[in-house]
Amino acid sequence: MSTARSSQPDWTIPPLAPDAAQHLATQLDCPLPIAALLLSRGISDTAAAQTFFRPSLDQLHDPLLMLGITKAVARIQQAIRDSDPILIYGDYDVDGTTATVLLKTAIERIAPKENPAQVTYHVPHRIREGYGMQTGILAQAAAAGVRLVISVDTGIRAFAAAEEAKVLGLDLIVTDHHLPDDAIGIPEAIAVINPAQHDCPYPNKHLCGAAVAFKLAHAILLASAQTAPDPAIELERLNKKLLPSFLKLVAIATVADSVPLIGENRAIVSLGLRELRNPVQPGLRALMQIAEIPLNRPPTATEVGFRIAPRINAAGRMDIASDVVELFLTKDTARATTLAEKLNRLNDDRRATEAQALAAIETQLEAIRTLPGDLEGAFPAGCIVLDDPDWHRGVLGILASRVVDRTGRPALILTHEDGHAHGSGRSVQGFHLLDALTAVHAASEADATLVFTRFGGHAHAVGFSLPSGNLPLLRARMEAHATPLLTSPLLCPPLACDAEVLLGDISPSFFEWLTRCGPFGIGNPEPILVTCGLTLAAPVRVIKDKHICLTLRHEGSPNTVTALGWTRRTDWRRISEDLQLQPGSHIDIAYRLKEKSNPRFPGLDLELVDLRLSVSAVPQ
Repeated sequence: MSTARSSQPDWTIPPLAPDAAQHLATQLDCPLPIAALLLSRGISDTAAAQTFFRPSLDQLHDPLLMLGITKAVARIQQAIRDSDPILIYGDYDVDGTTATVLLKTAIERIAPKENPAQVTYHVPHRIREGYGMQTGILAQAAAAGVRLVISVDTGIRAFAAAEEAKVLGLDLIVTDHHLPDDAIGIPEAIAVINPAQHDCPYPNKHLCGAAVAFKLAHAILLASAQTAPDPAIELERLNKKLLPSFLKLVAIATVADSVPLIGENRAIVSLGLRELRNPVQPGLRALMQIAEIPLNRPPTATEVGFRIAPRINAAGRMDIASDVVELFLTKDTARATTLAEKLNRLNDDRRATEAQALAAIETQLEAIRTLPGDLEGAFPAGCIVLDDPDWHRGVLGILASRVVDRTGRPALILTHEDGHAHGSGRSVQGFHLLDALTAVHAASEADATLVFTRFGGHAHAVGFSLPSGNLPLLRARMEAHATPLLTSPLLCPPLACDAEVLLGDISPSFFEWLTRCGPFGIGNPEPILVTCGLTLAAPVRVIKDKHICLTLRHEGSPNTVTALGWTRRTDWRRISEDLQLQPGSHIDIAYRLKEKSNPRFPGLDLELVDLRLSVSAVPQ
């Protein structure tokens, strides 16, 4: 590693096993760096690579492996036979709204035309109701004649709601993916479907909530097909038409919920993105059009994560999330357009609200900074806790993510209303945020004060509420718990790169192979490539005072490439000044390979992740 200033402490590249890489490259007829990338991600033989490059329905696990799913299917079938009204209790984010649509569609599909299923849904209002099942809603449902309630993306810690359902005479099925409370167990219900619960044999423990609902939908559709007059025809229709169609929404939710994109999850997203090309359903089509995503190709996971998901989430953050359910259920093109336009306006409102809050957050971060600039160690080595009564509850999770991006520390962001604080948290790799909240909730026998009135989530994201007066206690306990765990290697880990390549290795064919390694996300990150010994062929061009554009070439080569430093957290101009970059400087770069965004100028760009003076150029 060069001793010159860099935005990361070190770069690591997996050691290359030349014989294994060359063998795999030969078998696949792929570039050697692609074979090295596969090996670094645990794909060491041709069969595994073929599976990796060709996702299929065969890579989805049998839904009947899910604990409780057989009981749930039987109760839903009974409800249809007995004409029992069914309520689906959802959530207000992408995961919860798409799960609601998936399960409602599946239940209605298996009901006979002469006796259609009576399925209604409730998506809570983020501000008025908050996260989770509320007993008041269950009482209203019981009074309206509902006999079966199915939760989606919520319910694993809904003990009061489960008890209320029992008192009201409601049967309850819980489908969720959030972590159970190990100290208490699971709610009492007809069935609890959650791969994270104890003793569930389902192999994939990291499904999103919509994927868990999809597993239940798959199970009831499978049961219906097997009992049809001609099971073979119905099973073929299920596998070739219905399941691929359902995977469109599951893919969107899986990307939006940031679960690991490995194994089954990666297959779900890959297959779902493929089905999103030129969608027929009016709501999906209108949403993609308003998000300016071309309909003549599948969207990328990045487009889903940054252009589709925010518009869906905006409904729950700023208004009423039930609009999303209607959008994905309607068959009316005009209504779909109206709803998509509304989501777009709400997303604009969300962005404005977020920008205003971020300005206040930057002021608070400056107040706790220990060193000037963006240097590592500029912030305390603990969990950052910020609050402001003016921040909108609907954007707290986004704000927490922005603080993590800005500081490299886990963050809890809170707002206040009527004496109560509501918050969201996001974490860094290696720090389990839900475990942290569990630990600080009741710290010790010496001080048994309970911090929260409600909390839940998983390792990387949490939601919670507490009396505003408990905020100093939360800060103190979180500092005591988190600071010893948030060591320097965790807060400033080495930059994990995937392969070293030459500029001559980069070609449209190489980029096509790289793209086939996607979709990218947690667990299957977008590859970071390294090229060393480059020469700066022109002065550094500064863009918008913080970003840079470098023109680079290998020594002795007339060909040049463009490298762009765009990332939000890094002040690229200051780094280039620290390194005293000028024409003729020799540098090494770590980067992601990107297709140029302007179709009038096709080609590839190098998106900088880090840069340093070449080792040979550093004074010894």
